[in-house]
Amino acid sequence: MSTWQALHRGHSRNFESFKFVYPVLSRRSRGISIGVNLNPDKVCNFDCIYCQVDRRSEAETRFVETERLLGELDAMLEYAASGEIFREGRFASVPADRRRINDIAFAGDGEPTTYRNFDEIVSAAAELKRRHRLDSVKLVLITNASMFHRPAVKRALEILDANQGEIWAKLEAGTEAYFQLVDRTKIPFQQILDNLTSAAKQRPIVIQALFMRIAGEPPPPAEITAWCDRLSEILAAGGKISLVQVYTVARRPAEDYVTPLTDAELETIAEQVRALGLAAEVFGAA
Repeated sequence: MSTWQALHRGHSRNFESFKFVYPVLSRRSRGISIGVNLNPDKVCNFDCIYCQVDRRSEAETRFVETERLLGELDAMLEYAASGEIFREGRFASVPADRRRINDIAFAGDGEPTTYRNFDEIVSAAAELKRRHRLDSVKLVLITNASMFHRPAVKRALEILDANQGEIWAKLEAGTEAYFQLVDRTKIPFQQILDNLTSAAKQRPIVIQALFMRIAGEPPPPAEITAWCDRLSEILAAGGKISLVQVYTVARRPAEDYVTPLTDAELETIAEQVRALGLAAEVFGAA
């Protein structure tokens, strides 16, 4: 494995002395993604069996310090936009075609939309992006879509719309039972489906779908069919899906009975998505 390929697997939330902002070489963004961690306490309203966040260790930071977070983001945008990030350290081996800032991603160690002032943080990040004249850099929300019905989150989504934003929302089940098996949450599956449909009726969204082996078994064919049915229902309701990302585990998951699917298995799932008339991209474990 090359050094830069290893960077795809190492999505550390720590960078130098920063507490809330971190750069990663993202395989799905095909460039540098600047992460904004709004859940340093590692609290999440999902408990996904494949999550790579180590919740067994105690969080070093429990609260978001807004002023410090924005200061870190300001400094990171300058560091990355100047190209200095590629001159030394772990990003020095990144190939020329990936030496670009693709996005500012609201992600981190939990569900970012649970942060109470989410709309204010998104607005401030958009302003910093403008200040650094990074018009081509996206604002990306990586989300489980559980909180889209909240007024503050709706406002944040509108800010994203106005600032070259994208919503990457996960949907990796077709039935309530499989949803609970994988995502382990008290939130009803129908709430996620309703939120996805509502958001997709307002703007195109990206669907993230992580599939895996559970105790050695791939997703049942009937589950993939049901999942495709859920995608079709979003479209039938007037929703727009710009892309479906079909991928698998690439880093150590929360549960040791979770293992990756093969590229061929992922491609078979993607073909079923394309049969719906949707674009699909596959990202394997390597």
